[in-house]
Amino acid sequence: MNPAIDPVTFEVIRHKLMAITEEQRIAFQSISGSPVVTEASDYYTGLFLADGTIATMGYKVATQGGPMTLAIKMLMDLFPPERLRPGDVFLANDPYRAAVHQNDIQVLQPLFHQGGLVAWAGFGAHEVDVGGMDFASWCPKAKDVYQEGFRIAGLKLVDAGDVREDVWQFVLSLSRLPHLLDLDLRGMVAAGHISQRRIGELLDRYSAGVVEAAMNRMIQYSERKLRERLAAMPDGVFRAVDFLEHDGHADRLYRVRIAVTKKGDSMVLDFSESSDQAPGFVNATKAGLRGAVVGGLFPSLGFDIPWNEGLLRPVTIVSRPGSICDARFPAPVGAATVEAVWVAKNALTAALAKLKACTPGMNAEVQAVSAGTMSTVNLGGTDQYGQRYGIHLMDPMMNGFGAYSGSDGYDLGGSYSTPIPNVANVESNEFLSPMLYLHRRIEPDTGGAGTWRGGMAASMAFTAHGVAKTEALIMTHGLEVPNSMGILGGYPGSCVKQRLMRASDLAQRHRAGRLPVEVSELEGELEEMGPKPGLIELHPGDVFETSWQGGGGLGDPLDRNPASVAADCRAGHCTTRFAERIFGVVVLPDGGIDENATVTHRNDLRLERLAGAGKPRHFHPGTADGPGDSIGGRLRFAQYRGEPWFACLCGQPLAPRGGNWREGASSRTVLADAVGFHIRLHPELELRQFLCPGCGGSLSVEAAEKGAPDIQDIELA
Repeated sequence: MNPAIDPVTFEVIRHKLMAITEEQRIAFQSISGSPVVTEASDYYTGLFLADGTIATMGYKVATQGGPMTLAIKMLMDLFPPERLRPGDVFLANDPYRAAVHQNDIQVLQPLFHQGGLVAWAGFGAHEVDVGGMDFASWCPKAKDVYQEGFRIAGLKLVDAGDVREDVWQFVLSLSRLPHLLDLDLRGMVAAGHISQRRIGELLDRYSAGVVEAAMNRMIQYSERKLRERLAAMPDGVFRAVDFLEHDGHADRLYRVRIAVTKKGDSMVLDFSESSDQAPGFVNATKAGLRGAVVGGLFPSLGFDIPWNEGLLRPVTIVSRPGSICDARFPAPVGAATVEAVWVAKNALTAALAKLKACTPGMNAEVQAVSAGTMSTVNLGGTDQYGQRYGIHLMDPMMNGFGAYSGSDGYDLGGSYSTPIPNVANVESNEFLSPMLYLHRRIEPDTGGAGTWRGGMAASMAFTAHGVAKTEALIMTHGLEVPNSMGILGGYPGSCVKQRLMRASDLAQRHRAGRLPVEVSELEGELEEMGPKPGLIELHPGDVFETSWQGGGGLGDPLDRNPASVAADCRAGHCTTRFAERIFGVVVLPDGGIDENATVTHRNDLRLERLAGAGKPRHFHPGTADGPGDSIGGRLRFAQYRGEPWFACLCGQPLAPRGGNWREGASSRTVLADAVGFHIRLHPELELRQFLCPGCGGSLSVEAAEKGAPDIQDIELA
């Protein structure tokens, strides 16, 4: 501990630095008029040490913050400290150096005190358009990164406080929506000025040495707390896998697999067994993978620890060059944020959840995958006033949160890596763009079933309004992959649905005084859309409808309290058909429960499971009992033959503590509609359910490539 900083002074400085980070956010959001910032909140703010080390992070899009350290280090290679001056501001967005994808523009400002470099302010924002072959710069047909929009390694926008107007205008000329890019750049530059002023005031009061020491201590504190947490967790290897479908060119399936090796107070996150890189825009670079790790690790294990570089120091990231998680230049990466990066974050959070499940005292923090996808819907063109417009709809963030061990997931919980998300209200989107909603609402039966269910997802339907046509850039993964997987026997949340009705009779119905809210109420040409339709035109009367992924469930759905199922039915979150088929609960027309029929039906469903399952690879007779810690769901540790074993709550022994518990379980391949009514599977995928061979309880459900061996998800040392 630096003796020059007493505990009170340290806390004052720490909170002041966080207040500056919050003021950055307020300044940026207040000054920018871009809807991506003011309405969608797809941006990032933070403070960094003079060498680029993360000191503070704002609570918006965490994945953007991870690569920003790389951006600052890159800039200092291009512009050594002796060439930096107060008032300099730089722009970068190269995913092969330091960004997640090209649309995430980074603005970085060195902060000075008494002539010396003391820190950096860093900002990032998703720009609706940065050029490229398609509007919105998400280019499904791109074959290389050159077709996806401009890439800038490091460009000085402001020189010692003077705007380089020629450079500024050059950057704006590269976008189809220069007015929106201009607003965001001005907002980020202004937030940088605020940062310089506030840091200067803080250093005037405490000195540069004291503040720098406080920032380093903040980082050391976070590192120490995470190392202490890891040291209390069991050593072992924890594995998970997730998938994305369609690379923009062909409907291929891509795998992201992670092995988390935890030893002592450190971890290795190994993504090297992921699929080879794709020919299309779904790849991630090494910088993007760093963003995925920040977006998954920080909320998972740093939920009560200050977010900064300290949380990364106990972690080693391993990837294979040429894979979908570490693509080689010049592979296209324009959709990285919502494709390979998002799926890598899913896999990481799933693996870390298993590590937490095996840690005594951390059961309450175990959570199924949340918001397994982020569908993309961008609208643009010429509005009814003849002005060019573009909007990045954040409605698809209204996914469900994964269930916790002990509580249901939040409905419409949003992105796991965005602690303070925001979605524009319907009226704002209709004001900002020529569109008209038919509905935006919670969609029933979308939360993954479990003892604790996943949060519900939303759906929306809209049409072009007041214009002859509008362009829509539509893409997603998770239409045929249930990315929001459950955990510990829980079922996955819903898959994405996308469909388009062309030439509907919506206008005629409006003229007749009727207000349809369902596509099913309309007459027209209905088309079920794939995951990557790309750029399409919408005309008045064309109605696009989509729904998103609910959160994964936790624990066996047949163990859910019937009263909770009935309450969800009364609230409209669960249909009675879903309650009976998936939860085994017979709900009466008046909303009550037929208790006898429910008990009988649940027993029948368990027997049905076992009848369709194969025998365990290793069956162990007898009963595991005695003291042992709960893992979650029906899985626990117990004593068997005097040794600690994996076991089911019913007492069925599964495997020694250091063995593969799945070898003691029965398993079966299940149809998609056996786990949810909104689940669809890619032709290369199947769902596998692992069951207790004694009671038929659900212990795990996972998506797997057909013909692939089962993974050992928990391998304790």
